[in-house]
Parts: sequence; C-alpha cells; structure tokens
Amino acid sequence: IIQVTDAGNRKKIADMAGPQPWVETAPVFLVFCADLTRLIHACRHHTIEPETGWTEQLLVATVDTALIAQSLMLGAESAGLGGVFIGGIRNDPDLVCDLLHIPEHAFPVFGMCLGYPDDDPAPKPRLPLNMVFHQDRFPETINARDLAAYDDIIRAYYEQRAPKLKDRTWTRQMADFTGQVIRPHMKAFLEKKGFFKK
Repeated sequence: IIQVTDAGNRKKIADMAGPQPWVETAPVFLVFCADLTRLIHACRHHTIEPETGWTEQLLVATVDTALIAQSLMLGAESAGLGGVFIGGIRNDPDLVCDLLHIPEHAFPVFGMCLGYPDDDPAPKPRLPLNMVFHQDRFPETINARDLAAYDDIIRAYYEQRAPKLKDRTWTRQMADFTGQVIRPHMKAFLEKKGFFKK
C-alpha cells in the first residue's frame, strides 16, 4: 500500500484517472498494489529459483490486495471516515508505476481516497440476496422480474441522490460497461510487469 502525499503526483493521477479531482483533494490517497516482490525475495533468500508469470499468482495477488483494501475501508468507516475506490488508476498503469516507482512483479490494482465525508448519503442498495446467493448449484437462469425490481430500486436511489442520473439503472450501467472494451492495454501491461504469462 503506497500513501501518495506528493501533490504533483496526486494531480497527475487524478487527471489521468478520470479526471477524478477527489484523488487530488482527499486527505488521504492510497494505491493498493498486487505484489510478488517479497515472495521472489523469499525464494532467492533460500536459493530457490522463483516461478513467476503464472495466472494463479496474478489471481492470488489481486485477491489478497482486494481483501486488505476492503478490510481497511471497513475499519475506516467504523471510525467515521468515508472512502471511495479508484479503479481509474488502471487507465494508465505505466504512469502510476513510473510516478510511484512500482517495480516488476508488482502492479497498481486500484486507489482509495479516505477522509471525513461532507454529507451522509443513504447506502446504495445492493443486489438482493436471492440474486447473489444460491444453494448447491449455480442458477440456470436469471429472473427478469428480480432484475426489473432492482432496476426500480436503483433508479429511485439515484433520483433522490443525484437527480441528473434519474434514468440510471443497474442493468443499464452493466450493459454500458460490458458492451465496450475497457482498458485493453492491461494484458500487455501485466505481461510486462511479469504477470499473466502462463
């Protein structure tokens, strides 16, 4: 985890990530990195040649990064802080690596802004439990009525929180996200950093 305090670097990251001005202005901005460098060092300490580049290592490092970040976010919220994850740092991960001197076998997964919130909006409603939790098997179909009902809930949430987004539904957001190529540079970037080769 790298706390970015350099104002120039924060501005560059904020501009590249969206722009997302809160990266520049939040009291705390952190970058969470998937990191195999310590593991490689441990191998070399015991004169074992490290096996690198495996997809499983990418998955483990990324999952571990997400787990610690979510734990940190929960801890911060329990202390009255607010936060937001910044996936936009992957818009130009080479820039982030250059600015923060992130070496091979490590890469920035996302950022996080932390601070005391200016307002206290209602929590965003999550997908209903029956859409994410299943017994014994993956469901054969997705219930269209459940999706429509959740869309109504999300539309009402955004109408109250941000009236400009009054037509924003979950299925529309997910269709827009999944219906386009996002960050196609990531595969080549990860391979260059020593991940996702095998």
